[in-house]
Amino acid sequence: MHYKKVKGILSAHNGMNIFRGCSHGCIYCDSRSKCYQMNHDFEDIEVKENALVLLEKALMSKRNKCMISTGAMTDPYIPLEKEIEYTRKSLEIIDRYGFGISILTKSNLILRDLDLLTSINKKAKCVVQMTLTTYDEDLCKILEPNVSTTKERFETLKIINEHGIPTIVWLCPILPFINDNEENLYGILDYCIKAKVYGIICFGFDVTLREGNREYFYQKLDEHFPDLKEKYIKTYQDSYVLTSPNSKRLMEILKSECAKNNIIQDNNKLFSYLQKFPKKYGQLSLFEMI
Repeated sequence: MHYKKVKGILSAHNGMNIFRGCSHGCIYCDSRSKCYQMNHDFEDIEVKENALVLLEKALMSKRNKCMISTGAMTDPYIPLEKEIEYTRKSLEIIDRYGFGISILTKSNLILRDLDLLTSINKKAKCVVQMTLTTYDEDLCKILEPNVSTTKERFETLKIINEHGIPTIVWLCPILPFINDNEENLYGILDYCIKAKVYGIICFGFDVTLREGNREYFYQKLDEHFPDLKEKYIKTYQDSYVLTSPNSKRLMEILKSECAKNNIIQDNNKLFSYLQKFPKKYGQLSLFEMI
């Protein structure tokens, strides 16, 4: 772990990443890709030292409140967060200034901050997003070794829902010849139904590989799935998107089960929902602007 001072914390669309790099060890992680120009070892987490100061300044300067999002590149609840509590402190700032939060994670550490998430949701809006890829617990520990298991994430989703906070599941990536089967999909959907998730985001039943994450992924295939790398290379060569041969059937199941259980499965609608801030809370008071 190392610290680095940065010039800004919020993107043009109010996205925020406090950390760069990750220790979850997911074998398919796109954030390892060289295009992101991470000039340090991926497991050597870079902490944006002045992130909290920058966040407070950014929120103070905004005339209209909005949704702040985090978790797109690095999980805000990596194990390091237990020690330094940068994510919790950022939630305290967001809560203090009355902004909303959409947060994406794979960790049940988020339950530590349930008090703040509930407070934000009462004042404005909070949406918790959680990635689920693999119903089989043993397989999950291979694909996502250093993070909460799928069952633990399911239990987390239930608790969050019981506190009145809406949840969305990211169903991705799905790895060809590994977890691209109906049994896996039905297991995940059963969890989603029981946890009463608001929606499921799924771009397709595939995985993306490019320079940086491709090499790491193939290294892990050799380690855990002997001979499967050769099948990948023969089937997909150097394609960026590796689509499962079962994709069409799996998408039919997903859409059908979501329709039956009133789970939104329209990506555009879900992204619009994540970005939409409640209108009645949209204008900062004069006091907050000073």
